[in-house]
Amino acid sequence: MKNYLLAITVMCCGLNTLFAQDDLLLELEAETQEEPYEQPAFKAMKIGNLQSTKVASKGDLYMYVSHRFGTLKDGLTTFFGFDNANTKIQLVYGVHDGIQLGLARESIRKTYSSHIKAKLIGQSKEFPVHVVAYATANIRTDLRQEQYPLLEFGDRMSYATQLLISRRFSNTFSFEIAPTFVRQNLVLEPFQKHNQIALGAGGRMKVSKRMSVNVDYVYNFSRNENSIYNNPLTFGLDIETGGHVFQLLFSNAQSTNEPGFISNAEGKWFEDVFFGFNIVRVF
Repeated sequence: MKNYLLAITVMCCGLNTLFAQDDLLLELEAETQEEPYEQPAFKAMKIGNLQSTKVASKGDLYMYVSHRFGTLKDGLTTFFGFDNANTKIQLVYGVHDGIQLGLARESIRKTYSSHIKAKLIGQSKEFPVHVVAYATANIRTDLRQEQYPLLEFGDRMSYATQLLISRRFSNTFSFEIAPTFVRQNLVLEPFQKHNQIALGAGGRMKVSKRMSVNVDYVYNFSRNENSIYNNPLTFGLDIETGGHVFQLLFSNAQSTNEPGFISNAEGKWFEDVFFGFNIVRVF
């Protein structure tokens, strides 16, 4: 009888161990499964400078603090650009599922901006890409009537509209293209056009659980070959820390507003590069 009881006890213990192992395997499988398509292709609302297809959820309030320092080439004279920082503070609010509004102020050109961003369709097993519409209006307040006697309010305005199309190819890689239209009511460069057509592209490669390498580039088809400005190219590193996303960036554009960096990227890569970062906090 004792032998039977001992055998039953051993069998029960073995079954419990097997069930525990099965539960552990299920947990591990759940952790290693691909994230569902409903999840955003990008963790932040910007890849680097270029807008991503991420849209704020209804009721979420985001605060962006962006810095783009002066050119690195000045060295210790400006402490590698830290003496000449451009700062942008932006508030973004999800007013409805798939729709966000934002207000911002950027110190370069003393620019105020507003934007709307709306999700049109999401990536799924039935549809291969994520599509978002984006539009922004900007007001320059650094222009003075004394400098430009014929200046009108409309001359201070610039606009940009984009169709953001992204695909999340895997749990680690996402890619986006962004057909873009920019309108500059006032152009101060002889060869610059008021209406400009551009195409942006960017991607995100996840390198660890909380880090990714990002890159984006915008080609301006309307830029004159004699223009003093260049097409913006930005490299970045995203670091997720709880409710924050911290983005470290190197770019040849100092402005973070779309009309600013798409039309007026001042630097040339390997000659004139700006270091900066974005801090994102959701409430």
